[in-house]
Amino acid sequence: MTSNVKRIVLSSGEPAGIGPDLCLQLSKHYPVEIVTLGNRALFQRRANELQLDFDLVDYDPARPAHAGRHCLLDIPLEHHCKTGELESHNAQHVLTMLQRATQGCLDKEFSAMVTAPIHKGNINNAGIPFTGHTEFLAKMCNTKTPVMMLATKGLRVALATTHIPLHKVSENITAEKLETVLTILYQDLKNKFGISAPRILVCGLNPHAGEDGHLGTEEISVIIPLLEKLRQQGMDLIGPLPADTLFVPTKLADADAVLAMYHDQGLPVLKHMGFGNAVNITLGLPIIRTSVDHGTALDLAGTGKADPGSLDIAIDTAIDMMH
Repeated sequence: MTSNVKRIVLSSGEPAGIGPDLCLQLSKHYPVEIVTLGNRALFQRRANELQLDFDLVDYDPARPAHAGRHCLLDIPLEHHCKTGELESHNAQHVLTMLQRATQGCLDKEFSAMVTAPIHKGNINNAGIPFTGHTEFLAKMCNTKTPVMMLATKGLRVALATTHIPLHKVSENITAEKLETVLTILYQDLKNKFGISAPRILVCGLNPHAGEDGHLGTEEISVIIPLLEKLRQQGMDLIGPLPADTLFVPTKLADADAVLAMYHDQGLPVLKHMGFGNAVNITLGLPIIRTSVDHGTALDLAGTGKADPGSLDIAIDTAIDMMH
């Protein structure tokens, strides 16, 4: 017997943080089967701390998917995990979950993956070089240029560069990179979000978008020529615009997305606008991946104060993107 119901895989993230809490707090009836990756013994302990019923059944890939079912695929821990306290020996546990989820999506076992927060520093402290979810997924999916986008009600912000030091941003703003990012953003807004003719606002790199070269020349030498080229190919691109006046309601009202040149140019605005109600989406992959908009919040783990709102939105977004 087969089922038309689809499965979403949910990686529970850093085991010492709020990821397991959020997974346990999910109570909504979804039109898909949720397969959570995590350690069963840890989940049982955390449920006891949160005074929650623990009723996640074991995942069986041979069993037809069932809408509304929430099950658990047990991933062993390398070391005992104490709530709220990082343990670098468990870094491999986190990576194993990501590898299992990603491969399951590539193999069509799962229709999308959603990720709870991880602690990048803890993985690096284990001696494993790790930049972030986006870069990890790109490598596993053999994708050269993934695009990181966060979205909340009324605003989508994509990034031309992601997790790199600020002093390296300028050298990474090349015509080739911008063309790739804007093409992926434009095509995924059409194909994954159903926007027939996306309009994208593009930030300048420098203050006042360079002010005719007096505050920087990247706009003149790279960004403006590239935008003109893509407009001739039919893309609706506005900019480069000064970032300090771009994020106002009158400009955003007619836009489907904003492209920021670097991480802290666009994301502080989005998180101020919708923190806890935003979703992180990786574009340009052959799979669907969404994530929460926040970190591991070690101090909230096991307290019952962690808000599952962003995880719920990440699941809903993944479901919407599957259609």
